[in-house]
Amino acid sequence: MENKIFDAIEQHGTIIIHRHVRPDPDAYGSQCGLAEILRASFPGKAVYSVGKDEDTLSYLCEMDKIPDSAYEGALVIVCDTANTERVCDERYRLGKTLIKIDHHPNEDPYGDVMWVDTTASSTSEMIYELYLSGRERGLVLNDEAARLLYAGIVGDTGRFLYPSTTDKTFAYAGELIHYNFSRTDLYDKMYELSPNIIKLNGFILQNFEMRENGVASVILTKELLQEHGALPSEASLLVSELGNVKGIKAWVFFIEEDDQIRVRLRSKGPVINGVARKFHGGGHPLAAGASIFSWNEMDDVIREMNKACE
Repeated sequence: MENKIFDAIEQHGTIIIHRHVRPDPDAYGSQCGLAEILRASFPGKAVYSVGKDEDTLSYLCEMDKIPDSAYEGALVIVCDTANTERVCDERYRLGKTLIKIDHHPNEDPYGDVMWVDTTASSTSEMIYELYLSGRERGLVLNDEAARLLYAGIVGDTGRFLYPSTTDKTFAYAGELIHYNFSRTDLYDKMYELSPNIIKLNGFILQNFEMRENGVASVILTKELLQEHGALPSEASLLVSELGNVKGIKAWVFFIEEDDQIRVRLRSKGPVINGVARKFHGGGHPLAAGASIFSWNEMDDVIREMNKACE
């Protein structure tokens, strides 16, 4: 599969890389890390990273602004995105060739070429593996690409604490840290929180509700977020905070946005991505996301979480 991807890269003069909406460090890391590799390897090609900018991840990279005409005859690569409805910037359909690179369950097969590896800790890990496979064909990994891929791996493994972390993950991370970037500076930017978000975290820890079968829930309304001066994307950064609470098997954050309620699901063991799929979402067995469109649906989500934890 890597050879098919190399062939497509070599055959196209323009390469446009997408990722999913509401990105996390792995989405940015894999998308922009791949872009850096391709720019360093093929200086004669036009390589772009596109999508809506996420302010909380601006320390990683910024998106390129390109016209629709750039897609004519282009190779489009979508990173870290399980289904088409979550691709950021629907223009991904306008290219000549489409490639999917992802580590989520392949519930929505799309693209002319698909490389899906659910055993990978992150899509950033896959991009590094792509580089290793392609060194003999001219791929180059520079310091900036190493920084981005390392950030993506760290983000999606929870600093190497999640079960998805493997010996291969540690080996790749160990190779990446030999490149010239500051891990200290990167960690500071990834994990430091402003005082208002720390206070919101305090609210979460004081007000989460324990339910039957080890299910916990947190409700964050628009009014509450406004009171704490927090964006929904900033609140989502706190979703893992309940992982250290004794007795919790799985938990759910309900984060209200203007047009929907984001549902963030996490688990210590019970498989919960099936719950997410019932509510316009999906993801990994122990970490998934979904959407509901009224508070009346909240009890349905919790009921399904209870079933998963029985």
